[in-house]
Amino acid sequence: METVKRKPLQGVSNIVRFNWHFYALALALLVAAITGRRFLNPTVDQYVLVFAFAAFLGIFISLLVSWYVYDKSDLYFLQFLDAFNIPPGAKLVNINAGFDETSALIQQKYPEATLVVFDFYDPAKHTEVSIERARKAYPPFQGTQQIQTSTVPLQENSIDFIFLILAAHEIRDDEERVIFFRQLKNVLKPEGKVVVIEHQRDFNNFFAYNFGFFHFFSNATWKKTFAASVLQIESETKHTPFLSLFILKK
Repeated sequence: METVKRKPLQGVSNIVRFNWHFYALALALLVAAITGRRFLNPTVDQYVLVFAFAAFLGIFISLLVSWYVYDKSDLYFLQFLDAFNIPPGAKLVNINAGFDETSALIQQKYPEATLVVFDFYDPAKHTEVSIERARKAYPPFQGTQQIQTSTVPLQENSIDFIFLILAAHEIRDDEERVIFFRQLKNVLKPEGKVVVIEHQRDFNNFFAYNFGFFHFFSNATWKKTFAASVLQIESETKHTPFLSLFILKK
């Protein structure tokens, strides 16, 4: 099996690449603010400088945190899975929302397991332009099955582990998200686990991403989703100050 390795700065470069419209707009506004200063009186000019500096600082911090989370940390080494002692022959499911950076890594880490990969991306529901660009840039993992969030085509009590790594937040509708997690609960074996990694709408992510943190869900929202899905939180830990790791069971 060919060794899968992430490129240096792959995480932060993908963020810029897939969200270039945001950075282009921010740069245009900064240039306009700075070049337009000469037409302003000194008092307003000071506010413009403060605005320009704050905007630049916000962008810099968001990219720095993204580099730390996606490139510097051990997130994509999948060391957080070591605690489960996943045995050979285990049945694993990895679910993504149109952009899959982990299936090849999971297969490499557990070559003797059975891995099924699902993609629930629906352009009619999940309208993130960044995902559309990512799908064009990266081909899906071989054998990936396209599914709807309302239908997970697996037998009940058949799966050992289900992984949702930075994907579940793309299901924006609360009812749709509950229906989806209920299906995951049904296909789990009695001792199976659902592993969810997500940013949260909290202070750390507000500091990192400013108003972009509204794209994430709060801790209360996640707990409400899990409870309505009849899934129990076995543990909740931090993977870096900016990511939360939920381990769910029946």
